Parts: sequence; C-alpha cells; structure tokens
Amino acid sequence: MIADVLAEAGARMDRAVEAAKEDFATVRTGRANPQMFQKVLVDYYGSPTPLAQLASLNNPEARTLVINPYDKSALKAIEQAIRDMPNLGVNPTNDGTIVRVTMPELTQDRRKEYVKIVRGKGEDAKVQVRNLRRKAKDDLDALKSDVGEDELVRAEKELDTVTRTHVDQIDEALKRKEAELLEV
Repeated sequence: MIADVLAEAGARMDRAVEAAKEDFATVRTGRANPQMFQKVLVDYYGSPTPLAQLASLNNPEARTLVINPYDKSALKAIEQAIRDMPNLGVNPTNDGTIVRVTMPELTQDRRKEYVKIVRGKGEDAKVQVRNLRRKAKDDLDALKSDVGEDELVRAEKELDTVTRTHVDQIDEALKRKEAELLEV
C-alpha cells in the first residue's frame, strides 16, 4: 500500500517535471526553435488546433522558422495565431505557400524579462510538485490504521527524498534555460 502511494506520487512528479521542461522550451531564446510554437493554437474551422497538427515546422537558419501548412487555406489563421501568441514578439510573413517567422535579436532587457517568466514557470512547477507531495502525505496518513508508525515515518522520509529530487530536477532545467537565455 505504501509502495503504491510512493510510486504514484513519483510518477506524477515525473510528469510535472516533464511538463515544466516543455513549458521552459516554449519561451524563446535568441534562436528559432520549433518547440516555442508547441502551445500555439490555431483557429482551424472553428476549433482550436495545435500548430504541429496543421503544419510542418523547419528552421533552415538560426533565427528563421519556416511553417509549411498541410492545408494552404489555413495560412491566414496560422499567421494570426502566431501574431497573437504572447511572449513571442515575432511578426510572421506569408508568401502564399509558407509562413516565415524571423526572430528579432533579443535585447538585454527582453532577455531579463524572459528569465523572470521562466523563473515564474519554474516556481509554479515546484508548487505543483509540493502539492503532489501533500496529497501523497494525506494518502499515507489515511493508511495509518493499517500500517505501523515506523513504516509511516520511513515512507514520509522517502517521500521527502523523492520530492527533493524532483525539485532539484526543476532547478537544474531552470538553470540551463536561464543560461541559454542570457547567452549572447
């Protein structure tokens, strides 16, 4: 029973760390990266559709991204969705067959602003991991009548270790992203 609670908490924390890393990837750096466009939702025939399902994304140059839609009628909608996406700061151009996005050079102030955004996302991810820890602790406390006090204390220490490991993984990913953002 205790092992099940700890395994479930660990798996959920793993998913939270992966979600945080994906979230960090959506914040732009100095170079074009198709992952930045993961969260772009295009209004395609009345339903919000992820950009990756509507087009192929290639980056032929360091600061250029070429979006080749599978359905050419979606060009305008893709262009508008990219323009409306917050924190990208790009202006896409449409030549009738593809959408070309050229990333402007980041200023030092803009880099610092992105670092603040990434730190906020990192803190949100840590809060999520801590909430998962709290839920697992409540589940362990519910097992108090079935297992001994010593087993419960051991399980809580193990849960703390798992939580600390996941928080450290988020911190490590955050440090890498900050270094990438501040790199000129």
